[in-house]
Amino acid sequence: MQIQVNTDDHIQGGDSLAQWVRDEAGNRLTRLKEHVTRLEVFLTDVDGAKSGVRDKRCRLEARVASRQPVTVTAEADKMGAALIEAVEKLIRAIDTDLGRVKDRNSRDTIRAAQDHS
Repeated sequence: MQIQVNTDDHIQGGDSLAQWVRDEAGNRLTRLKEHVTRLEVFLTDVDGAKSGVRDKRCRLEARVASRQPVTVTAEADKMGAALIEAVEKLIRAIDTDLGRVKDRNSRDTIRAAQDHS
């Protein structure tokens, strides 16, 4: 899975932040790595230089093999919390999408397969 990290001008951290994002997202998405071919991460500070409540936004766009891209957004007070919340939303969205496809084809859903593990 390829992970691309994009930030706006108000996000500090550079390469170390990008590496942390790649590691964190990659570890949390391990179970879906055979389905997700590319993940784009967009980190923004909604208020810019000002400080505010829930002003850090993380938008994730996942390219899922043979499916339409899946996009989710999360906002939090800290960038790490926004990333983790967005990844959790993405996992649920991909599980739902893949579950629908497998249900239509009369096979076990990804959740059913996971429960038997």
